[in-house]
Amino acid sequence: MTTYEPIIGIELHAELMTNSKMFCGCKVVDSVEADPNTAVCPVCLGMPGMLPVINQKAVEFSMRVALALNCDIQHHNIFARKNYFYPDLPKAYQISQYELPIGTNGWVDVELEDGTQKRIGIRRVHMEEDTGKLTHLDSGGSLVDYNRSGVPLLEIVSEPDIHSGEEARAYGMKIRQILRYLGVNSGDMEKGVLRVEPNISLRPSGTTAFGKRTELKNLNSFRALADGTAFEIARQTQVLDAGGEVAQETRGWHDTKRITFSQRSKEEAEDYRYFPEPDLPPLHISDEWIAQVRATLPELPDAKIARYQAAYGLSEYDAQVLAEERGTAVWFDEAVSAYPDAKVVANWVINNLFALMNEHKQGIEQIRVMPAGLGELLKLVDDGTINSSTAKEVLAEMFVGGKGATAVVQAKGLAQISDEGAITAVIQQIIADNSDQVAAYQGGKTKLMGWFVGQVMKATRGKANPALVNKLLQERLNE
Repeated sequence: MTTYEPIIGIELHAELMTNSKMFCGCKVVDSVEADPNTAVCPVCLGMPGMLPVINQKAVEFSMRVALALNCDIQHHNIFARKNYFYPDLPKAYQISQYELPIGTNGWVDVELEDGTQKRIGIRRVHMEEDTGKLTHLDSGGSLVDYNRSGVPLLEIVSEPDIHSGEEARAYGMKIRQILRYLGVNSGDMEKGVLRVEPNISLRPSGTTAFGKRTELKNLNSFRALADGTAFEIARQTQVLDAGGEVAQETRGWHDTKRITFSQRSKEEAEDYRYFPEPDLPPLHISDEWIAQVRATLPELPDAKIARYQAAYGLSEYDAQVLAEERGTAVWFDEAVSAYPDAKVVANWVINNLFALMNEHKQGIEQIRVMPAGLGELLKLVDDGTINSSTAKEVLAEMFVGGKGATAVVQAKGLAQISDEGAITAVIQQIIADNSDQVAAYQGGKTKLMGWFVGQVMKATRGKANPALVNKLLQERLNE
């Protein structure tokens, strides 16, 4: 049997979160929320005589992405007409970039499931406009909504450096994370603002020529990306093993049946008849403009993870969890500013705050606990006002009510009991009520100490100072 090497390149389309569309003044937010075909104007509908104007913010967002992906920014940019007819394309052509895109020759490092890292090349990053949206009816026919037509769209094209469905998923997730960090795309694949299209081919192992490729169109989840790619690799292998030839085509992914299906033959670049867009002048990007945009870049995920490990001594896992979302990382950094023991803060965020967020189904941007509030809570533990167990109860109250830690402790009467006399009285009562356990402990069953501590904490509703409880218990039980 011939063994084959999968060769995969990915086209990722990301809508940019600008206020207005790519070449007109229609508001992007309306394109999502408005009734069908109402967030449009003569320009994005392609009416005769209408002239497009380049959206400067979309160009800056595109530069942010290209710089974050280690691309070279092209100083001379040309927009092109990509000619093809499809019902969701009102002009029968799309304004895009072809020979002179805004970014080229980049790369991104992704972490694979086995813990190894792989560098995947970025061939190009180019600007274009989105198409409308088709809704295919079960009864036949389709409905078209042009609200999305003209929304700024960024296409990121990888080199064919990917060799499996899992690598494809890791790449797609990394690009999504970077886009969200940059604040240029929400990453919401279910809403179609981020779409992934792998181009998949096979070649006999040890050879260099590319095989015929298929493209999986508009995948809207990373599971679909991984599973669809794996299915297509298996399907093409079966075709080649049977002596057949893979058809170069565009295929869809059936999410329920978990199979790919043919949609149409795959076009080549010359089929689109690219030529420079006559209604738009060349776009020149100066070194000064590039420097200004570079200065706005946030600390990106890989750099943040490295800093958390080097500066704070966090484990790789904890650093990755905290840096996964930019909002969480910003919240954590502010909490460390309020309480400088980063390991303690990380432990409370990962083990306690995340649990509350999951329970209440809230993101970090929605919660009422402020970073300084966690710092205040941890200082109350340090100074002995409350113990760690009570602190968890206080955090839950802070999460629901939005009050500060001190206010919650005072309102609920949760201050820790550190008075020896009060604790001793509780201990004496427990010893008097449990003579059998006392005798067993004094007979050598010293593990009962934990039981006695639990009884004291129960009697004091968890407010007794645990260290003092242990000390006084040992004194009394050893008498």
